[in-house]
Amino acid sequence: MGPVKFTVPGQPKGKARARTVRRGGGKSFSYTPEGTVLYENLIKTCYLQDAGHVLFNDGQPLAVDIIAFYEVPKSYSKKKKQEMLDGQLYPTKKPDIDNIAKCVLDALNKLAYRDDTQVVRLHMEKHYDQVPRVEVEIREV
Repeated sequence: MGPVKFTVPGQPKGKARARTVRRGGGKSFSYTPEGTVLYENLIKTCYLQDAGHVLFNDGQPLAVDIIAFYEVPKSYSKKKKQEMLDGQLYPTKKPDIDNIAKCVLDALNKLAYRDDTQVVRLHMEKHYDQVPRVEVEIREV
């Protein structure tokens, strides 16, 4: 099977930690924050629109490339904006690169692959661009 590529529009988002709430009687429960659930649903939708319902074989080792493009801040000088667009400056800000990868990989569980344990290679980058987005490519190893 050939590589599958898709794009998630908007500012990159990372996977937020699960929240734990205590209820009366000493019971507690954990839940995923709504923002993370919504972003994971957006990732799924973009995958299905661009890739169709391609499911890599169970146990097939996979490589995933993720490139997160952050919007250039409007308040920066023209010179600094150009340096960002030319790849001379990188986004050293939240979300953390590993949280972006976690969000993408978890969202694609049981959709692009049976489980993200199949991912044996992961390449991740953060860049600036005029159009914020996350580009993903999945391929067999």
